[in-house]
Amino acid sequence: MPVKLVIKNMVCPRCVEAVRNVAETLNLKPLYVSLGELVLDREALTEPEKERLDKALEELGFKRIDERRSRMIQKIKGVVIRNIHHAEGGVKHNWSDLVGKEIPYEYSYISNLFSQVEGITLEQFIIRQKIEKVKELLFYDEMNLGEIAWQMGYSSPSYLNSQFKKVTGMTPGEFRKLHNNQRTSLDEL
Repeated sequence: MPVKLVIKNMVCPRCVEAVRNVAETLNLKPLYVSLGELVLDREALTEPEKERLDKALEELGFKRIDERRSRMIQKIKGVVIRNIHHAEGGVKHNWSDLVGKEIPYEYSYISNLFSQVEGITLEQFIIRQKIEKVKELLFYDEMNLGEIAWQMGYSSPSYLNSQFKKVTGMTPGEFRKLHNNQRTSLDEL
């Protein structure tokens, strides 16, 4: 039976490739690698293999997670990141339904657990991720604020504007004018 490992801080396709490369370099025979997950074609890892894997992952900013609660948090983050940063056709989700489909617990339990472990609410995490995606869209300057608001699932450009200002301290227009490196790496959110 394959070994499934949960890896913290995997937030993009490059992270997936980096973890795949680590597993291949250590001859761990990866079957499948996705955001937050590494599946190996073997029964178990020896303690020396775990230590080598942990060291190699930490050098790249990743961490293998053993604790059940932490694994659930990483899975929740993966669901949010995947559905905001890698979604096709816009971000218009009922988050409790979306998270509930992938994590078989009551949304109130998931939300409370997230707050306890992360120190922010799940809703705040979702907002931060959405604002980071808005920054990316503003940076590329290919859409107006109305189009961005629609794509990100905001009810209006003015609501996006107020939430953006609350999170960043500036309006989307001010951010667009600065057009510099105000973006934050996803794994730092």
